[in-house]
Amino acid sequence: MTFTYTIFSNTLVFTIFLIKFVALPMAYSKPAMFLQDFHVTWSDSHIKQLDGGKAIQLLLDQNSGCGFASKNKYLFGRVSMKIKLIPGDSAGTVTAFYMNSDTDQIRDELDFEFLGNRTGQPYSVQTNVYTHGKGDREQRINLWFDPAVDFHTYSILWNHYHVVFYVDEVPIRVYKNNEDKGIPFPKIQPMGVYSTLWEADDWATRGGLEKIDWTKSPFYTYYKDFDIEGCTVPGPGWCAANPSNWWEGAAYQHLDPVAGRQYRWVRLNHMVYDYCTDKQRNPITPPECKAGI
Repeated sequence: MTFTYTIFSNTLVFTIFLIKFVALPMAYSKPAMFLQDFHVTWSDSHIKQLDGGKAIQLLLDQNSGCGFASKNKYLFGRVSMKIKLIPGDSAGTVTAFYMNSDTDQIRDELDFEFLGNRTGQPYSVQTNVYTHGKGDREQRINLWFDPAVDFHTYSILWNHYHVVFYVDEVPIRVYKNNEDKGIPFPKIQPMGVYSTLWEADDWATRGGLEKIDWTKSPFYTYYKDFDIEGCTVPGPGWCAANPSNWWEGAAYQHLDPVAGRQYRWVRLNHMVYDYCTDKQRNPITPPECKAGI
């Protein structure tokens, strides 16, 4: 584990830093190299390590896509990656970064899916939440920047109170724990961390109208700064239930006023699809939408 020490003039900030520092030894955090904590799951010839293993390149061509996964599963915490997506004409491609319990009928899953587009059109990111085997909770936003120009940080915070998806620390999706209203919440099954680059031109861009232009291939995405802070399973049974883990702290149980304004800004200005308001698919509003997502 690597820490960068900074001198803080603000005593409060320093105190918060110390609380996080103390909580970390009971959890797992930050691999230094890709192969320390991840392994290739699909087409190792299409994944290349860069910068001595601190970064990787994923490749998609007409022969194959590729993917990788964490060696461990985790129960609550925060996962984050910096990703640079396919530039130019990326229509029909999907780069996915997600957590999955790797169980069939009752799986839990938290998805980022980056949907390519024709040159000049905005990249869309689709999020989805599976709880106890039930998914179909897609929301989609158009990113407010070009994610192929440089690396951007994509994160999932998962605790007993909610799941929050972040783009550069801006919340774009919140799924609250509403178990008291009879709505399932993922809290029992540990999940691994996965990523894939693959062809999905039957649905990814404009509902499948835009197909992959293979003359533009191969397509590349790049990853670095793999950051996992959570309780490994198998591991100490008390870890996942420990309220002193930093991600369970009061500051992470709800969005603060600044994050709340950012969240509303994203939803008002950049959301292009929400399953909650899709009356064709959901004539009856899903219960979690009524309860507040």
